[in-house]
Amino acid sequence: MEQTTDRIAACAAALRRHRFDVETVATPGEAFEIMKRTIETEKPQLVSFGDSMTMRATGIIEWLRGQAGMTLLDGFDSSMPRPERLEIRRQALLSDLFVTGINAVTMEGTLHWLDMVGNRIAPVAFGPRKVILVAGRNKIVADRTEAEERIRRIAAPQNIARHPGFRTPCAKTGVCMDCNSEDRICNTRMEMLRCHPAGRVLVILIDQELGL
Repeated sequence: MEQTTDRIAACAAALRRHRFDVETVATPGEAFEIMKRTIETEKPQLVSFGDSMTMRATGIIEWLRGQAGMTLLDGFDSSMPRPERLEIRRQALLSDLFVTGINAVTMEGTLHWLDMVGNRIAPVAFGPRKVILVAGRNKIVADRTEAEERIRRIAAPQNIARHPGFRTPCAKTGVCMDCNSEDRICNTRMEMLRCHPAGRVLVILIDQELGL
């Protein structure tokens, strides 16, 4: 456990050198408290999120739904037709605050994602004034090469597996074939090497195995 804690601390230090705000916590509950405090300080009127198992484990979305004076843009409401959900995700680009997860975090202090339509990564890159990201310790890798390999071997195939109906080779084999399927979720890659302006992005590292 001490070795894991040291690894998280070293990763956090690297991120801080790259101008990210960083908090390290032991549990999703502690992450929720930091997220709640940050949101109450920022006082956003319009909030949105990109889907993330780690983020959902904190309970922050349920809390946001109950906040008066704050509008939550939910582009993942399954009761809506897909075109309506996509339009809400477009509106999220202009939200005041955006919350989501990360596919990989490197010990070099960089952040990495791979997305199907880019609705999760576009607001992280630009638009919302504040971004909050959460990641479990299993997302921490050595460098950018390992980040790409983690996404290819773990994040993408396992995300396909939890979405029944997607017709891709990895849905059947669990192994990335760099396919050209219409259902391919590996379409847009992003890496964030530095945070600009400084502190716009808050990264919360959780000392648990969480998400994919």
